[in-house]
Amino acid sequence: MKTEALTPSPTGAPETKTRRLTTGPSRRAKLVLYGLLCVLAVPFVFPTWWMVTSSLKSANEIFAFPPSILPVDPSLSAYGRVFEFAPFAAQYWNSMYIAAIVTVGTLAVSSLAGYAFARIRFPGHNLLFLVVLVGLLIPSEVTIVPLFQMFNGLGLVDTHWPLILVPVFGAPSVLATLIMRQFFIALPAEVEEAGRMDGLGRLGLYWRIALPLSRPALGAVAIFSFLHSWNLYLEPVVFLSTPEKFTLPQALTQFTDAYGGPMWDVQLSAATMSALPVLIVFVLAQRQFVEGLAHTGLKG
Repeated sequence: MKTEALTPSPTGAPETKTRRLTTGPSRRAKLVLYGLLCVLAVPFVFPTWWMVTSSLKSANEIFAFPPSILPVDPSLSAYGRVFEFAPFAAQYWNSMYIAAIVTVGTLAVSSLAGYAFARIRFPGHNLLFLVVLVGLLIPSEVTIVPLFQMFNGLGLVDTHWPLILVPVFGAPSVLATLIMRQFFIALPAEVEEAGRMDGLGRLGLYWRIALPLSRPALGAVAIFSFLHSWNLYLEPVVFLSTPEKFTLPQALTQFTDAYGGPMWDVQLSAATMSALPVLIVFVLAQRQFVEGLAHTGLKG
């Protein structure tokens, strides 16, 4: 609020004029912006909405024309049939525990490697980091055959070990290492001076000072590592052959009838159960994800 004193009126009483200063967009501009964002969100939200609502419909209602936005006669029967046609509970557990191990392993490897590349100066460290980044440029389809031969020679085919070791030491970990390195480079070296004066070595500085301060970056790495492992499809198809050992992306392709056609209501119910926990985790942790990527910066 800003008040200006004007010249006295003919009656001798001074007049004042109140001027309201606007510091942001007007209410109308906000409404237009929110309306535009809602329209742009439709292509992203509608497929998920259709998947969830169609899982409550019968197979005939899913393909009815004109299509219905909400199920006319909602039913949860398809959710029960998911567990009748496949060992879905075991497959769900497989995806859950593999994704958890991959996330923890990626956090450990990437944070150690990122801190080493950011803080330890040794001959050729930039060249070595460049060689590591080349791993991001190699498609997984190029390395899948050599990896299969290697794990087959070790007797690890049709086990979950390839699904754990490949993401932890493969391209997802390289991207995580890049994020952690950029965060540690942006972290002022002065914050470690007190620890160095107390006699902490390099590992102590990493564990007691640098790692606790890198929670935003760790949160971002944890989220995309979990999502990558949860959605992994090519490697399970190549390495796994026993249905009880399948993960969810591979299991979703197995819901077919006697003629090989997809059972859409059952498949959509399984897809809904597979997607909703991940969506909930992302919605709850999206702030940490954005902050982690924003704090990494592009320095170095």
